[in-house]
Amino acid sequence: MNGKHEKHSAGILMYRLRNGDLELLLAHPGGPFWARRDMGAWSIPKSEFDLDKEKPLSAARREFEEETGHTVDGDFIDLGISRQTGGKIVHAWSVHGDLEPVKMKSNTFSMEWPPRSGKQQIFPEIDRVGWFNVETAEAKINKGQMVFIERLMEDLSSSSLS
Repeated sequence: MNGKHEKHSAGILMYRLRNGDLELLLAHPGGPFWARRDMGAWSIPKSEFDLDKEKPLSAARREFEEETGHTVDGDFIDLGISRQTGGKIVHAWSVHGDLEPVKMKSNTFSMEWPPRSGKQQIFPEIDRVGWFNVETAEAKINKGQMVFIERLMEDLSSSSLS
């Protein structure tokens, strides 16, 4: 497949140290399809972007702000890419940071709900974010994004950040 015709997403896996423990920030997708899903449903804050119009890291930073309401800056660690089950290519970075989940404010999307009702409802792109220790994050994250946690752990174990 030609990369220009594939769907691309970009996102950021934020991490922090709390009481000596590494914690990762994950986002839970909003909308009715995800309302009752937990394990395996969480994601790094990310969204689609046009590879012809925007650089992946710029898209990741923009999407993080749109989905959490927080700007992100710092020394970004390139976590590479991962092809998701549906074929989408996700570009990811990690950065040390801290934000209060209760202050999260996501952008929204509209969809017909309930199905075939003719009624449009508005839902947040992500309905909540949370800080999780590595073990819990590994259980909650979409399995196609697990590689980003693994790559971050490798990078931190080989650097002075851990």
